[in-house]
Amino acid sequence: MGRYINYLFTQKAKLDTDNKRRYYDSLLDPTVPTSFDDIYIITTIGDRLDLLAWKYYTNAEFWWIISAANPELRKDSLYLEPGMQLRIPQDPNTVLNLYQEQNQSR
Repeated sequence: MGRYINYLFTQKAKLDTDNKRRYYDSLLDPTVPTSFDDIYIITTIGDRLDLLAWKYYTNAEFWWIISAANPELRKDSLYLEPGMQLRIPQDPNTVLNLYQEQNQSR
């Protein structure tokens, strides 16, 4: 399940009458609480967020969960520098629920 699924269809668009454009609020990533079940890894050459999401969640679209759990990561690339320690939440459903709760009221 992607994080944008059904979002544009449930949120009302805001209209900018001066520019005659429609826009939507941006979505917010949740603050992912630490857990004793979290997995910690050291990155190696060629690691990417989407590949790690596939390895641990069998869903490459969950790359953003790993990114949200590690706020110190660069936000402009899926590639990771070798030697970094990453926290990977064991249960992606907890993060998905936090994400939905946080953005539902927007």
